[in-house]
Amino acid sequence: MRLLARPHQLPPRTAAGVIILNSGLGKWSADEETAAGVHGMAVGTYPFLKNIKATRFVKLLSTAEIALGAALLVPVVPSLLAGAGLTAFAGGLLGLYLKTPGMREEDSLRPTQQGVALAKDVWLLGIGAGLVVEELVYD
Repeated sequence: MRLLARPHQLPPRTAAGVIILNSGLGKWSADEETAAGVHGMAVGTYPFLKNIKATRFVKLLSTAEIALGAALLVPVVPSLLAGAGLTAFAGGLLGLYLKTPGMREEDSLRPTQQGVALAKDVWLLGIGAGLVVEELVYD
């Protein structure tokens, strides 16, 4: 496993990293109403999360986003590891997009106006998968 990110990997890692880090920092001090909204949306797609208290869930999500964002931003974190984390995270976000009612036009993958924000997270999946594939194929 390569110990440093390749120079050309830094722009996509930085782009994804700052967005995810910012999201995590924003959730860190979420109030109960915000936590309930985030948790409710997650539970609608991933019912196993219903047994976690909303404020605890948002704190765990915030921590995960901060850790992933930092891993992407620090070039000594191997791209295979950072990319695998990003791919998993983006897969979870796209699961929300695919399974949450009202996010897509009926019988289509095309987003509704409400679904555009989640549908755009496909770029995170592309970056993560690209990092993983490059490290597995070209290392």
